[in-house]
Amino acid sequence: MLTLTVLAVLVGGAAAWWSGGSDDAADASASSSPPGPSSAAPAASKDAAPSTTASKAPTTPASPTTKKADDKPIPVPKSGPGTFRAGKGKGSGSTVGQGTILTYRVQVEDGIALSADQAVDEVAAILADSRSWTRDGKHGFRQVSSGTADLVIRIATPDTADALCLAAIHMDTGNELNCEVPGGVVVNLRRWILGSPTFTGPISDYRALIINHEVGHSLGHGHEGCPGRGKLAPAMMQQIKGLNGCKPNAWPYDRQGHYISGPSVT
Repeated sequence: MLTLTVLAVLVGGAAAWWSGGSDDAADASASSSPPGPSSAAPAASKDAAPSTTASKAPTTPASPTTKKADDKPIPVPKSGPGTFRAGKGKGSGSTVGQGTILTYRVQVEDGIALSADQAVDEVAAILADSRSWTRDGKHGFRQVSSGTADLVIRIATPDTADALCLAAIHMDTGNELNCEVPGGVVVNLRRWILGSPTFTGPISDYRALIINHEVGHSLGHGHEGCPGRGKLAPAMMQQIKGLNGCKPNAWPYDRQGHYISGPSVT
């Protein structure tokens, strides 16, 4: 359990390792108005974060598991040490897209079975997809495994995710949600492994939704609502909170290059 003393230290020191950006993930919102467009100024970040553990009682059963393609279960522990390892992946240093290039680094909390390199490859594939944000012709992404990065994407246990989101944006993510924070994204391991009960389809699609939604905030996009019953939900819709008649969708653009939009939600 995270003691009040440790949480106070984390809150006080959060600014030392998060900088730039704001708001939430597929699904907690830090403010009622969407952030302005990112200036893509490089933000310093470290490969190890301050130690964090739990700050509240569990809201869902601890340690659920899912399975990888090789049928080995991946456990989802409720808490971890709060330190992180960076993945390199297969395409370290490669760039996708054009225009303003944002560097990003993917980190996985220590002590969990998820491969950091595998996570990097999955995030890289999402950002390189023709339906992702590079389709706008204005943005690109370059993966780095060390040094400074504009965005740091951290995959963390539920308790650590709660602590990071609370420290950075004063948001209670309830052991369930992701959040977008200054200089990066906090992904709840439970969501990365188990998906969402409101999202049908393969887990790979839900992971794409997490990344596209949170990176969308970093690019200045706010939340959007369902454009109409039976239509695709925008990637900037908080789909974990309900689809309101829309169909689940992970991507900002369709295969023809049309932006999937909905009414602005403030």
